[in-house]
Amino acid sequence: MPSGRRSSKRPYAQEVRPLDVDLATGGRRNETADDGEWVVQRVRGSDRTFRCPGCDQELVPGTAHVVAWRSDGLFGEALDDRRHWHTSCWQARGRRGPTRR
Repeated sequence: MPSGRRSSKRPYAQEVRPLDVDLATGGRRNETADDGEWVVQRVRGSDRTFRCPGCDQELVPGTAHVVAWRSDGLFGEALDDRRHWHTSCWQARGRRGPTRR
């Protein structure tokens, strides 16, 4: 038998909030630019250190950043093709391009 209490998750008279697609897809989106089609996913932080291909600086653990890979790859998402970028470096890649060591 159901409880007589109303749910506290959403008040009875309140409207339903629309679905946040960005949150539901894990922040993953497709982007098309001059350098091709990319799948881009926002990451709040990681427990590993990565090197940003845009500025050649380290992404320290816990830093919010983006992970990008080409969407036209052979198998979609190849683990070796993913790159971790600072968000600002990813947005400026058309002006700067990746650095070379």
